[in-house]
Parts: sequence; C-alpha cells; structure tokens
Amino acid sequence: MFDTFTPQLLELFATSFWETLVMVGISGVAGAALGLPLGIWLHLTHPGGVQANPKLNRVLGTTVNAVRSTPFIILLVAIIPFTRLVTGSSIGTAAAVVPLTIAAAPFIARLIESALREVDHGLVEAALAMGATTPQIVFKVLLPEALPGIVAALTITLVSLTGYSAMAGAIGGGGLGDLGIRYGYQRFLPEVMLAVVLVLIAFVQAVQSAGDWAVRRLSHK
Repeated sequence: MFDTFTPQLLELFATSFWETLVMVGISGVAGAALGLPLGIWLHLTHPGGVQANPKLNRVLGTTVNAVRSTPFIILLVAIIPFTRLVTGSSIGTAAAVVPLTIAAAPFIARLIESALREVDHGLVEAALAMGATTPQIVFKVLLPEALPGIVAALTITLVSLTGYSAMAGAIGGGGLGDLGIRYGYQRFLPEVMLAVVLVLIAFVQAVQSAGDWAVRRLSHK
C-alpha cells in the first residue's frame, strides 16, 4: 500500500491540497462579498423590516431559492459558457472558483438573513426611535449583534464549499477531488481515494473547530 505513495504522488497531493485551499478560500471570500449584502437586503425588505418591500423581497428570495435548489454538479455544467467567459477556460482551479462562488453566495445570503432575524427587534426599534438611519441600524445594531451567527454561517459555508470543490474535480476542476477521481477511481488505487477522504475530513474538522472557537469568543463578548 505504502509503495503507492511515491515522492511524485506525495508532491501531487500537496499541489492538489493547495488548489483546494485556493478554491475554497477565494470562493468563500467572493461568496461572502456577494451573499452578505444580499442577506442584509433580504432581511431589510421582508414584511415588517426596516425597508419593507414585499415585491423586491419576493424577487430576491425567488432568485436565491432558484440557485440554491440547483444541484451543484448541474450548476457546474450549466454555467460553463459563463465560466469560460470569465476565466478563459472551463477546467482548472480558476474555472472551478466561478461556480463555487455562485453556489456560495445565495447559501450565505439565507444564513445571514437567518442570523439577522435572531437579533432582538427591540434593539432595532430603539435605534429607530433615536433617529438612526438604515446604514446605522445595519452597521451598529444588526451586524454587531448577529456577528456570532454570521461567523457560524461562514464556517458552515466553508465546510460546504470543501465538499463542492471535491465534486468539481469530476469535471477537471483540480484539487483533491480531481486527484481522487484520476488516481483513486480511474487508475483503481483505492488507497489514494482513502487518503483523499482522510485529508478532506481533517481539513473540514480544522475549519469547523476554528469556526466554533471564534463563535464562542464572540458570544462571550
């Protein structure tokens, strides 16, 4: 078994793990940059919200639900023309970041919306009574109060993106998923597939533990 893991294969493992980190990291940041404001707008425009707008809320909600309900493997294939337009290719690590970001943004938006709903509405009403503007309510009341929930949401997203990035390997997206498919499945090396799974489990555990620690620290504050 150990004879399988030659220096070349171990180097390939390191490269694939780095590609997974890049995919998850970039798509996580980009998804958060899109999903956070989208989640805020979903919360603000819902009936009874600070900027209640049922029509806009319905449009945003429908769009978010449509993307979230699309299986990721189908999304990967469906947006290949857009991916090629953005990155110049439909395969590789850079190409995988595009569908990962599109999948992450609505997922984050719903989690952010849920976290914001947990904020005591009395705090918002008090801020409104003191003449606070909408940006002040968002940045001085909602986001600070919901910060532990937001961090938990981002942690969940990173864990999900790790699984999605492995799935992207099925169409040449690079990373550990690609390594597992090419060596573990196509070349009939189950020990490589097992090693990929163990590395992914360890990585997910590390991300989840770091996220849980951050949530506990923020909650105590």
